[in-house]
Amino acid sequence: MFASQGVDVPKLFEAAGLDLTLLEKPDARFSADDVTKLWDLAVAWSGKPALGLDRDLASRYVNFDVVGYAMLSSPNLRAGLESFARYLALISDAATFEVQPERRGAWLILGHMGNTLRIPRQRQEYGLLALLMASRWLTRRELRPLAVESIFPEPADFHPYRMAFECPLRFDQPATRMLLATSDLELLIPSRNASMYALHERVMEDRLASLGNARTSYRVSEEIVRRLHQGEPRREDIAASLALTDRTLQRRLHAEKTSYQQLLDEARRELARKYLADEHYSLGQIADLLGFVDQSNFFRAARRWFGMPPGQYRQKLVAAAPGDAP
Repeated sequence: MFASQGVDVPKLFEAAGLDLTLLEKPDARFSADDVTKLWDLAVAWSGKPALGLDRDLASRYVNFDVVGYAMLSSPNLRAGLESFARYLALISDAATFEVQPERRGAWLILGHMGNTLRIPRQRQEYGLLALLMASRWLTRRELRPLAVESIFPEPADFHPYRMAFECPLRFDQPATRMLLATSDLELLIPSRNASMYALHERVMEDRLASLGNARTSYRVSEEIVRRLHQGEPRREDIAASLALTDRTLQRRLHAEKTSYQQLLDEARRELARKYLADEHYSLGQIADLLGFVDQSNFFRAARRWFGMPPGQYRQKLVAAAPGDAP
């Protein structure tokens, strides 16, 4: 996609300090911060603040791999999107995706984890548009969202956003998300096939297993991050969302030499660092977003994580050079 927009990709990777040959290795992974560096440089070199925010680009260059085939075999769009959420780890262990029911339909919520650098808006907005175009491709219908929201401020040039999403747009919101109507979510997928869907599910489960022993802990961490803003998630609920019994979940995490409580603490610490680096959030808001019942619990946790109160750690983050992560 970058190359189609005039960016010299070999020089881009060289400038980011990344090995271009890794693109030829199907199992290779780039860190969340590596991908952020690529996006930041590509936006700067192309001179396009809305890089990628084009329907044709989002349709042509996004590849959901085997997950896309499972979505094509799903009975309806809702089931296809839920498969995408469940097997997202096959595509990225840095992205998060949630289908959150709402009175008029469901929010498709896109996020990221594992990063210390701030995620570029172009990266998230391109991902959200890719989900819309994938939904249109699956259903063969001209879907239009009821609304799109972004965590980023309103752009100077609004036109690319209006052309891309064709719906009400809101910025400076708590999450980057898109609202689809119930009628659209229940649309049948023309290529639906129950036996093929079962086959693709087995393939995806095998590929998840091939990612290594950490796969269960990755998926648990992802679910924790998705739910924290609603309060501290219960282990039993996380297990159910992964189609596991609570006992099986505990056994798998023990085999990976971790525990649910440890993953919960690590997810909170990682998110706390991200939120504290953004002065847009108050300390009280951060405590809520991390699922703490009160602010004092957050303060105690911050002292344990960072060796200092959250306000002091925020000052340290703000004083650090851009891109530096203490």
